[in-house]
Amino acid sequence: MPVIAVTGHMDLTPATARAVRSALDALLAPYPAQELTGVSCLAPGADTLFADAVLARGARLVAVLPGLPHPDPPTSADFVRLRAAADRMLALPATALDDDAYVAANAELLALADELVAVWDGRPGNGPGGTADMVAAARAAGVPVRVVWPPGAARAGG
Repeated sequence: MPVIAVTGHMDLTPATARAVRSALDALLAPYPAQELTGVSCLAPGADTLFADAVLARGARLVAVLPGLPHPDPPTSADFVRLRAAADRMLALPATALDDDAYVAANAELLALADELVAVWDGRPGNGPGGTADMVAAARAAGVPVRVVWPPGAARAGG
């Protein structure tokens, strides 16, 4: 039973979000729903798109939360909806959502994952706990990484 985790940018343009969702649907299509588990931190952007794709496939979702409060406060509609739909939730004990909290969440994701999907533009990261850092950690741990970045994809503001 494959366990696929996600990492990725939060600041996707609307057109990129649509293209990424289509790419994620295609990536997950070969997996029978009853055999697939997706793991996500449920952050806005890539994590939410992946979680929605996993649920649309009828597969299991595991939410790994770095701590509470969660980004885009925990009352955001997507976060609440996905947290409620998750088959399992692992809430780590961080009291502040700093670099250490995200590094710990990434480590938990990698410990669960057979594979990592990275919605990533390939650029260097902006510090510990980000997408580039997660990709490097996965590769160092021997976890296969599949990068999803459709042609013409862009990040908001950049």
